[in-house]
Order: sequence, then C-alpha cells, then structure tokens
Amino acid sequence: MKVSEYISFVIDRLPKGYVFTYMDLGVEVNKKEAVIKSLNRMVVKGKIAKLSKGKYFKPETTPLGPVQPSQKQVVKDLLEEDGKVIGYLTGYSIYNQLGLTTQVSNTIQIGQNHPRAAFQRERYTITFITQKNIITKDNIPLLQILDAIRYIKKIPDARIEQSCRRFLSILKSLSEKDTTTIIRLALKYPPATRALLGAMMDELQWANLAEPLYKSLNPLTKYPLTGAKKALSTTEKWNIE
Repeated sequence: MKVSEYISFVIDRLPKGYVFTYMDLGVEVNKKEAVIKSLNRMVVKGKIAKLSKGKYFKPETTPLGPVQPSQKQVVKDLLEEDGKVIGYLTGYSIYNQLGLTTQVSNTIQIGQNHPRAAFQRERYTITFITQKNIITKDNIPLLQILDAIRYIKKIPDARIEQSCRRFLSILKSLSEKDTTTIIRLALKYPPATRALLGAMMDELQWANLAEPLYKSLNPLTKYPLTGAKKALSTTEKWNIE
C-alpha cells in the first residue's frame, strides 16, 4: 500500500475533531517526508485541517461552517506525556463548565507543576499556572474547583456573590471523600483561597472539616472580597471583608 493510501486509510478512522501529528500515524521515520507531503495535500483538498505547525485535525462541518477541535484536543500534548498526567485544563473553560460564567475565551489555561511561559497556538493563547499539589487524574476536578475559587475575582461576567452561591452548590455535591481531599489540597493554595473555602465549608455547617484551613491562617490577615458577605454569613470569622 502506498504511503498516501495508508495515511488516508488511518485518517478515515479517526474521530472528527481529533488532533494528530505525523508521528501518531504509525509510519516509519524514514518516510516522514512522504507523510508530511501527503498530509499537506489532504489539507489543500479540505479532508483535514492544519491547527498549527505539525498538528492536524479532522474538521467537522456544520451548516454554520467547520467546527474547531475541543480545547482539550488542542492542548492534549500539554496534559499527558507517555501516558502520564502532566497538566490539566483550568481557567476560562472550567469556569464555563462549572456554571460560573457563560463566556468563552480564546485563552486556554493549564495547570502544571512547573512554571512555563505563555505561547500562541493558532488562534489560542496558552497560559499556565503553577500547581503545588501533585496532579493525578482523580484530583483534577478538585484542583479545577480550587483554581476557580482562587481566581474568583477574575471570573468574567460574574459577581462574587453569585460565584459564592454557585460554589456552595458545587461543594455540597461532593462526596465525603472528595470533601476531605479538597481541604487537604487547599492547604497548598494561597491564604485567601483557604479562607474563602473555609467560609463556604462553615456555611455548609462543615466547621469540623474546615478546622485545618482555619488553623493554617494568620488571624491578623484580612481578605478583601467585596460581595462575599451577601452570600456567606461566616465571612467575619474568616476575616473576609
């Protein structure tokens, strides 16, 4: 089978919106040049689209035009490496997923254990936040919640009061195990995040669970968060103004 025929055969079996490189096609290294030429011809014909240098995807066409791949597909190489989790989606896409805002953004934010500079990937700006906890598949949903609490002031088109009420609903839905875990993970977050999480735990009458958070804070430090008092009756105890 010719290289071009093999490439077409493999791509036909990929799902729509799937992002791939020539290395994902299982072709011998010495045929790299032929593979890339074949892929570029397929781009010209519209069978596949180019996301960025060396990255392609199968476009899904709707009456409104072609649909871009999901943000997770766009940055999947930054989330997992050799089967190991190295990062997770956070920021704007998660605010939307958690029901904190309806806005979408061309900025994709990723949490990783090591600092990394922002860069551009086609129409997306990729930015990073440093996560001090070890990242695992199991704790990613909890880290995403904590990140959203940490950056509550930056959630677009959302009042702090409104966000606090939404967070209460999210926390209330957690299992007992996840509630214990999120408190442990929060201990590696900034004091303001710990204070707000603790105030919400108190509001849900989980004061005993929140005790480690309370003990971790400086009793003299104040945390300005205008609007939180409208949703939480526990802000005074946690020095939230």
